Amino acid sequence: MSKKFKIIAFFITVGIMISVAVNLNIGFMKLNFADFFVSDTDNSQIAQLRINRVLAMALAGISIPTSGFLLQEYFQNPLAGPSVLGITSVASLSVAFYIFFAQNLVLPEVLQNSFLSISAIGGSLILMLILLAFSNRFQDKSFLIIFGFLVSALAGAIVSILQFYAENQSLKNYILWSFGANNQVSTNQVWVLTIIVLIGIFLSFKSIKPLIGNSLGAAYAQSLGVNLNQLKLFVIVASSILSASVTAFLGPILFIGIVVPHFCRIIYNPAKLWQQWILNMILGIFIMEFFSVISETTQFPLNVITSLFGIPVILAMMMKNKKIA
Repeated sequence: MSKKFKIIAFFITVGIMISVAVNLNIGFMKLNFADFFVSDTDNSQIAQLRINRVLAMALAGISIPTSGFLLQEYFQNPLAGPSVLGITSVASLSVAFYIFFAQNLVLPEVLQNSFLSISAIGGSLILMLILLAFSNRFQDKSFLIIFGFLVSALAGAIVSILQFYAENQSLKNYILWSFGANNQVSTNQVWVLTIIVLIGIFLSFKSIKPLIGNSLGAAYAQSLGVNLNQLKLFVIVASSILSASVTAFLGPILFIGIVVPHFCRIIYNPAKLWQQWILNMILGIFIMEFFSVISETTQFPLNVITSLFGIPVILAMMMKNKKIA
């Protein structure tokens, strides 16, 4: 690894450590150092909630940028991402169906969390299969952005219909979930999310080397022995698992999957895909921990903060690309 990359990674890591420390110490109650390590103190439960919040934000910071990074490298489009391509919207729709129609099921908490994840991941996988089927028929990859917009609009319309006919408690549960309640993640949910994210990271790891060949063109990639069908499958499953699992537990976190890879290219480009992937993960952790601090300080929902941050950046990206063209 180059010296510049090590310096950038070092400063981002320091930022992560500072933001984690602030995150653990922010809230309505002031905690002592012992509260985080001794389970029988009066404030140990609050300390555990804050630890869960920090871990959940770290997992989100790893997952969402990795998902966006894989999609952007595969489609060779800087605007590709789980939110723009509709993955997040369809995962949200799947969670809405689960919340509105599975409230009467009596299941242990771990199984409830598992079904929540399965519903979100299943919906996003179906969408990605449809998306890739369309991408094979259309040479203009900007069509994918339009397709994602239409899917997001359709998913939003169906969710609105479900909300109109939903019972009060189900509607309340969905609204609270859609706000991105990062401070209400339980220990069991963190465990389930960790397992799913590790699966997604493993598939991402298997995708990086083939993506290097794919970036040079399909014909050249095949001459290097890259299995393009396997690469497509790994990208579909990995990006869907990573984005949908975070959506299931933390609500729709928008635009981070586009913005973080964009920032990584600005601060360190050109770079090997391995280095870009690592940079995406550590910068994603820092940004999500920082946004969590802002959310706890201002009481703004997490997805509102990510949208206020992401929309201007994406508009700037579009204007920059237009000037270059």
